[in-house]
Amino acid sequence: MASTTSAEAPELAGLPLLGSMFDLKNDSLGTFLRARRDHGDVVRITAGPPGIRATVYGVFSAEGVQQVLAGEAANFRKDNAFYQEIRESFGNGLLTSQDEDYLRQRRLVQPLFTKRRVDGYAAAVAAEVTTLTEEWRKEATDTVDVLQQMARLALRAVARILFGTDVDTAVEVVERCFPELGAYVLRRGYSPLNTPRGWPTPGNRKAAAVHRALYEVCDRIIAERRGAGRAPGDGEDLLTLLAEAESAEDGSFDATELREQVLVFLLAGHETTATSLGFALHLLARHPEAQRRAHEEVDRVLAGRTPGAADLDSLPYVTQVLKESMRLFPAAPAIGRRAVAATEIDGVAVPAGADVIVVPWVTHRHPDYWEDPERFDPDRFTPEAEAARPRYAWFPFGGGPRACIGQHFSMLESVIALAMMLQRYGFEAVDAEVPVAPAITLQAAGPARCRLRPRTV
Repeated sequence: MASTTSAEAPELAGLPLLGSMFDLKNDSLGTFLRARRDHGDVVRITAGPPGIRATVYGVFSAEGVQQVLAGEAANFRKDNAFYQEIRESFGNGLLTSQDEDYLRQRRLVQPLFTKRRVDGYAAAVAAEVTTLTEEWRKEATDTVDVLQQMARLALRAVARILFGTDVDTAVEVVERCFPELGAYVLRRGYSPLNTPRGWPTPGNRKAAAVHRALYEVCDRIIAERRGAGRAPGDGEDLLTLLAEAESAEDGSFDATELREQVLVFLLAGHETTATSLGFALHLLARHPEAQRRAHEEVDRVLAGRTPGAADLDSLPYVTQVLKESMRLFPAAPAIGRRAVAATEIDGVAVPAGADVIVVPWVTHRHPDYWEDPERFDPDRFTPEAEAARPRYAWFPFGGGPRACIGQHFSMLESVIALAMMLQRYGFEAVDAEVPVAPAITLQAAGPARCRLRPRTV
């Protein structure tokens, strides 16, 4: 609840008529960094011409983030324009649903993401990493774009876990359609005015075509799986388990709900892990001493064998590398909400109905929590260092009641994949810097090429 003594949020300076519209369009992450640097931890940012001007409150402190995502989570809803565009493109799955819809979905899905169940996916992840690294050796590949390669690896891994044997068709359609649909969502989510989706503009028609292609491949695989039937204990892919998820209280997923969950798992389950893995390799390639330490740990712990879920606790430095990668390059660099009621964040008034954005890209670089924040240093994530920081100084998986349900799976996949690649290869950076831009998830705007140096397993 906002008090009568709450301060008014300082406003980021922009153009007289358009505010910060062009700054946000050209470099939103840099704009948010500048807002915190120049004005503090809660900043009002306006964009667009008078009459259709949008206003967003940027919240950058760990304490403010905790309030938005956890302490007052019920007051900050996924009601903004961006989530509505995701909802209309990818369906009303766990990422976008709210209220009783979300609670019901979460209850049905939660048993599929227990630690025991997720640990069982380790072999599927290892099989995809083996396939990829064997392709590199067979083709005598010298240089790869690690972000591109990790995108394909993560997509194939999540598709294998979702669909079992129906991997190749799903991967081809997702690789072709997700980037186009994601760009469409981004354009509409940040535009003050949009044509109705049903109007036959070139952009709408193209988006509708890729939308149909995604729905068709999901529906076909779902129908085939349901029609085939299975004996108890057979078919442990996630789609089968989703189709069988049922409770007396919540019923089960119908065909539309099942498709929407599958699309959200494909989106959230591969782009986030791909970002973490790709940038971890890029950063290790640029920091030979950190790579040497990671190689030593992998060689000592695994001694050439394939890692499994039981090895995660024995690979603390590899885990620290991934966490530091997620600090510098969070897959979800900004997270939006809308305030239901007026409140106060860090002593600043936030009115009812205000769009609020918490920004991991900024909080993960906040000088109050991170010394020399642009420096890559996996030792920031020793247990002692983590315990000394506020809980929400690092939140790549969100937090509170809407925290990512797949975060254990993401870490399992990332640690196993990174350890296996380090067993087989050393990496030398070709590209020193990789420009990035936010979309639904963080996207590279250029390559992250590395030279491969085969090692003896």
